[in-house]
Amino acid sequence: MRAFMLRLHRYMGLTIAVFLVITGVTGAIISWDHELDEWLNPHLNETHTKGTPIAATELAAMVEKEFPKVEVTYFELAPEPGHSQYFWVAPRVNPETGHLYKPEFNQVYVDPVSGEIMGKRLWGQVWPITGETFMSFLYKLHFSLHIPEFFDIDHWGLWLLGVIALIWTFDCFVGFYLTLPRNKGRERKNGRGWMSRWAPAWKIRRTAGPIRFNFDLHRALGLWTWLLLFIIAFTAFSLNLYREVFYPVMSMVSDVTPSPLEERVPNDHDEPITPTLTFSDIETLARTEGDAIGWTQPVGSIWYAREWGMYRVEYFAGGDSHGAGGVGHEALFFDGHTGEVLGDFVPWEGTAADIFVQAQFPLHSGRILGLPGRILISIMGIVVAALSITGVVIWWRKVKAKEKRIAQMQAEARPATAS
Repeated sequence: MRAFMLRLHRYMGLTIAVFLVITGVTGAIISWDHELDEWLNPHLNETHTKGTPIAATELAAMVEKEFPKVEVTYFELAPEPGHSQYFWVAPRVNPETGHLYKPEFNQVYVDPVSGEIMGKRLWGQVWPITGETFMSFLYKLHFSLHIPEFFDIDHWGLWLLGVIALIWTFDCFVGFYLTLPRNKGRERKNGRGWMSRWAPAWKIRRTAGPIRFNFDLHRALGLWTWLLLFIIAFTAFSLNLYREVFYPVMSMVSDVTPSPLEERVPNDHDEPITPTLTFSDIETLARTEGDAIGWTQPVGSIWYAREWGMYRVEYFAGGDSHGAGGVGHEALFFDGHTGEVLGDFVPWEGTAADIFVQAQFPLHSGRILGLPGRILISIMGIVVAALSITGVVIWWRKVKAKEKRIAQMQAEARPATAS
């Protein structure tokens, strides 16, 4: 049994090692994506114009007028003081081809006081990598490897890393099993208890030589951080294969409340739904509905889901878009034509399954614990990469040792053959 598990651990580890090095290192960095992006791109994020900001809905209209081939899909209503107003945009349909215009950019940064366009960029751009695109390049590399669309499917990277995460989740248990004491016979022979024989697995002997040090580092790091490794692996699987595996399975074993997006069949990507209601209309409706519910936070952001034909409005104060422990803010969904309230989202409420589903990203990103959680996830990113590298080194040394033994046996066999 142990030999089989050891072989299984070896092959699974070698299969996922390169992917875990990439996602571990990038994960350690993108825990601070917003802060690093602002540091790298002050020309996009910082403003110094004095005066009263223009209404965000008016700025959205100005952006669409300036760039007629795109339409605004998301923006926040009150940026932080001294910060620009940014808009997510998506290409419109080219009437000549019936397909979307090729996206040259998907973010536009505007001075909220003067209305001046400060810059634009393509978030997630593969090449060239510049200061403007560096953080988004790492972010997209982390969850999709930038694998391009083919066969009209653009989720290959998500699916691949989802499968890798599933293998990793299972391998967490295999690796844990291999750290346990081998058998009871030795326990009777030397009189040592089970726990005392397991204790060396938790230690790193720095004076035992490089080979032993590498092995101890691999085993002890995996033990001390096992629970966090399992959480990161499982949540990576649940996030990347959410619609394909995680949500359907959760719906089979427990009551999961579907969001309006999951209840409506989306249009084809090249056939976005043009809404009847404008952002201004939705802002007014959202304020009225929020007051009627008793929500105290103001309207914080508006997103138009083009393929679904609905708006999602979140409620939060300016500058707090990255708060709420990563789970999101209170939100309402509105039909883009009728303005009907299609549903709501309240963080950390619902069935046990709802809360478990909501917790996936906060757990994976560490934001569930605030700043300490983000620091911990950054450290764990390095740990994941270190475990993968040390595991490959263990395998490689065993391969070389085996080759050396075979060569030695062959060398010893030659004189006997000659005589």
